[in-house]
Amino acid sequence: MLPINRARSSSSSSGAAGLLSPVSIFLSSMPSLIAKGANRIMLPETNISARQKRVQQTVFREACHRGNTLKAIALDSGNGYTTVQSWANGSAVMSIGGLFSLIEIIPDDLLSMLLPDGRQIVRVPENLDHDEIETACRDFLAAKGQAHHPESECGREIGPGEKDVLDRKVVALRAA
Repeated sequence: MLPINRARSSSSSSGAAGLLSPVSIFLSSMPSLIAKGANRIMLPETNISARQKRVQQTVFREACHRGNTLKAIALDSGNGYTTVQSWANGSAVMSIGGLFSLIEIIPDDLLSMLLPDGRQIVRVPENLDHDEIETACRDFLAAKGQAHHPESECGREIGPGEKDVLDRKVVALRAA
């Protein structure tokens, strides 16, 4: 890369004094990473939001309450102990690779806390019987339709007996 020629100063004795090196051009085009009022470079991975910090701390605290230790989590996940500690105390943002390494180590309901509101980590069941699921769905829909019939227990509203029947069908559907 050739240096860019800037307007030369009349006081310069060297003809190259007005030229910028490629490094100078690169550095001048970068946004400042030095924090105002501090003499240190801010690393992007330590710029953690208060929410993310709080959630990470909660996930690891709850995992420890359920019998895991940070050392066991580090060993089982293949992450360094200090890395897991930094996630647990909220001093570093967990990467997506870090999250993936914790699957099967920390329960899904805790890891789901790291996701945006309304999102959940759900394990796909093995050996799904789609015919059984279809039967349970049709059975529920038929019972729900009967419960809304004008001549049912509470007319168009679902009555207490109908609610019990529908609840049992939902349980059967979830079990399928």
